Formats: sequence, C-alpha cells, structure tokens
Amino acid sequence: MEEQQDRAAEQANKIDQQNNHGGDQNAEQRIADLEAQLAQAKKEAAENWNKYVRERADWENFRKRQERLVADRVLYQKKAVFNKLLEVLDNVERALVYEETMDKTQLQHTLHMLQWQMNEVLRGEGLNAVPTVGESFNPYLHEAVEAVEDSDQPDGTIIEELRKGYTIGEETLRPARVKVSVGSNK
Repeated sequence: MEEQQDRAAEQANKIDQQNNHGGDQNAEQRIADLEAQLAQAKKEAAENWNKYVRERADWENFRKRQERLVADRVLYQKKAVFNKLLEVLDNVERALVYEETMDKTQLQHTLHMLQWQMNEVLRGEGLNAVPTVGESFNPYLHEAVEAVEDSDQPDGTIIEELRKGYTIGEETLRPARVKVSVGSNK
C-alpha cells in the first residue's frame, strides 16, 4: 500500500511538473504574443506619425501655393490698373508740354478730357462717386462737416459737396464731405 501511495505521489508530482511546465509555456507564449502586438502597434504608430508629417507638409505646401496664387492675382490686377492710369498720366504729361501754347479755352477743354478719362478708368474698376447735393444724408456714405440752417430744404438734406466720396461695389471707399441742412421740417 505504501508502494501505491508512493507511486500515486510520484504521478502527482509528474502531473504537477507537467502542469507547471505547461503553465510556463502558456505564459511565455502569452508574453510573446503581447510583445508581437506591441511591436505591431509601435509600427502602426510610426506609420501614422509619418503619414501625419507628410500630410502636414502637403498642407503647408498647398497653403503657400495658394498665397502665391493670390499674390500673383493681386499683382496682375494692380498692373492692369496701373497701365490704365499710366495712359492718363501720359496725356497729362503731353498736355503739360503744350501748356504754354494753349489758350484758356483749350486748357479747360484738355483738363475736362483728362478728368473724363480718369473717371472712366476709375468707373471701369468699379469705383463710383457718392451722390450728394439734394440727397438725404447717409452716415455710411457722407461725412457732415457743417450743419446749415436752410428753410428751403428738408432737414438732413445735403446742400453742398465739399469733397467727393467714392464707393467700390457696396463698400464706401471714402465718404463725401458735405454740408447738411437743419432746422426745417418740410
């Protein structure tokens, strides 16, 4: 019986050793699997970081290209406007060459032609004069520099323009300086 107990104890020890050895193998396998997963995650993180860096660089390059395109368009538009203004300047310089040989009427006619040409260039670029005399005062378009009592005009009517104002599109480039009537309730 003792022999049977010794054999049973030996078998139990063998089974324990096998279980312990098998447990070590399972733990080692689990560690190896986790290390492989960690290595894969690190690889993916590095790839994602590299993708991010490339995308960021692409975005910066795109932004710089867009800035250059805008700057080029602005320069192109400036050149077009300046070429038109240079035509007016050329005519002013030609008029100055002949200034001494012109009589008063010819000089006035030349000045009116230059003014017309300049206004055409400005209108062509979208610049328009602000309407003034006889119009109601609008603080978005006009700058009142003087209030004048005028019983012939309704209150808030512009009676004199002191400096032209201009709009470009819907925006006021420069408000017109005006005198405005006050004191009448017509």
